Amino acid sequence: MYEDTILTTREGGVLTLTFNRPAAFNSFTQPMAAALQEQLRSADADSSVRCVVLTGAGKAFCAGQDLKEITGENAPTFEEIVGGSYNATVRLIRGLQKPVIAAVNGVAAGAGANIALACDLCVAAEGAKFIQAFSKIGLIPDSGGTWMLPRLVGLQRATALAYLGTPVIAAEAAAMGMIHRAFPSEEFVSEVMALAVQLAAMPTQGLALTKQAFNKAFEQGFSDQLDTELELQGAASRTQDYQEGVASFLEKRKPTFAGH
Repeated sequence: MYEDTILTTREGGVLTLTFNRPAAFNSFTQPMAAALQEQLRSADADSSVRCVVLTGAGKAFCAGQDLKEITGENAPTFEEIVGGSYNATVRLIRGLQKPVIAAVNGVAAGAGANIALACDLCVAAEGAKFIQAFSKIGLIPDSGGTWMLPRLVGLQRATALAYLGTPVIAAEAAAMGMIHRAFPSEEFVSEVMALAVQLAAMPTQGLALTKQAFNKAFEQGFSDQLDTELELQGAASRTQDYQEGVASFLEKRKPTFAGH
């Protein structure tokens, strides 16, 4: 069984998924990826889950692929690893109909870094580092890295990070737009939970539709994007959360959103 490679905790509408291979710096194996994907699917189907947080146990967030898995006897192919472990995971994150926060508590390297960057919001403790480690062993960035990183930091900077594998500390990552925020280490856990609770209390149907719109924006031209906004705004206007938002504004009270 592989369930213990991903720990789950609930606090209200916030589900925290913790990579739990601290002795291996939470490096990915196929069983760990399968466990994460199972939890993401479950979260997507559970209407009581309104925000998902990904983080790591111990000193690391995730050090990427466990090289022992791909160099051992009867090792899976790279196509199996990238397709089954990483592409499937990133697709689930980008398709999840609720906010996903990457809470990067320590080093995020290789696939670990790019899975973090694929989340809706990525925040990090001040001592955390992001490393595009692939070039050090003759590989290319995967897990969506070649798509996401240039869009976050620009082609020149993304190329330098991918070629040179230079570690980027959390504050620098925030300054260059790679991540949302860097928090002091002693405040990290409380700040992450405050952000997650804030998102969980918001109109999550509207947030999910916003996520769909952003995903589409990278696939089509401006005119087509206007059509997408028209379609998704119509869907948003038919939600109960929209009705509650308008009513609370007119009645000058705090809204209570249910995610419907």
